[in-house]
Amino acid sequence: MAISSRRQRRSSIDIWPGFVDALSQLVMVIVFVLMVFTAGQFYLTNALSGRDAALQRLTQQINELSDLLALERKANADLRLNVAQLSSQLQAVNAERDALTTKLAELSTRADEATAKAERSTAELSESAGLQRQLESLKAQAAQAQRDIAARDQKLGEAQSTIDLLNQQLAALRQQLQQIAAALDASEAKNKEQQVQIADLGRRLNMALASKVEELARYRSEFFGRLREILGDRQDIRVVGDRFVFQSEVLFGLASADLSDDAKRQLLPLAQALKEISAKIPADINWVLRVDGHTDKRPISTPQFPSNWELSTARAISVVKFLIDQGIPANRLVAAGFGEYQPIDPGNDEAAFRRNRRIELKLTER
Repeated sequence: MAISSRRQRRSSIDIWPGFVDALSQLVMVIVFVLMVFTAGQFYLTNALSGRDAALQRLTQQINELSDLLALERKANADLRLNVAQLSSQLQAVNAERDALTTKLAELSTRADEATAKAERSTAELSESAGLQRQLESLKAQAAQAQRDIAARDQKLGEAQSTIDLLNQQLAALRQQLQQIAAALDASEAKNKEQQVQIADLGRRLNMALASKVEELARYRSEFFGRLREILGDRQDIRVVGDRFVFQSEVLFGLASADLSDDAKRQLLPLAQALKEISAKIPADINWVLRVDGHTDKRPISTPQFPSNWELSTARAISVVKFLIDQGIPANRLVAAGFGEYQPIDPGNDEAAFRRNRRIELKLTER
């Protein structure tokens, strides 16, 4: 019975770590997928914003061309109305001229008749001064009719010149309308072409983004694998998702942001592994190692650290400065302080406080 009990306990102990390990791997995969999806959404949003800006500019140009076309059409309509009015005036002038011509012909006929009568009756004309005065009056009326016809002809010529000018302006407007229509067609064609280019750019951007994310994930996996080999199975350093977590007690003293000599020895293998991996990462991958400082929720108020914000930030900066001293480029490092506002254990006991006091390292994109 004792041997059977020991075998049952050994079987339970062997199963439970395997279950925890499988669950941890599942959580890592889910977090990684969420990270890839978030990065893809970010770059896709930037690409769509650039496309929307280009479409907005094209729409504005089309609206301006449409407004110009409307103005030209309005001017064309006004010119057509003016031509119609001038044509009506021209018809009226022609009718008036025809009437005056008819009247002149009648007066000429009457003058001829009077002249014939005067030639036939010279004696009678000499005796009849009234008929002579009538003849002179008819001649004066004929001269006045000639002058009226000349004035009407002058007005008619001016109207004809105005009509010719308006016809020229109308032809010029028609040519401008044709040019505007051609420009509008070209703009629409260019818009369609740019739509195709934007769609192709989005597809290529998604492919490039996926490629860069996969490549960075490969180097991240290699980096974390190298750290696991170096750090071993230490309980105070663990993996949470895509981050390495150092308990603050490993690196810092209580309420302190100064790295001890032992802490620097702990971080030295990490710096060496990061230098090895960073030398392999291509230059076109914009990566950074983010160092996040976290505290527990118990408040702090000292002259150096008025709150947990300052303490968490100062600890992250201390780690970053140490990595820079070890040869890691400063532009590849980011320090962030989260205070007590990102706990991983919501408990209120000392074990929860110890878990929440930590330094997290995350290899990610800028």
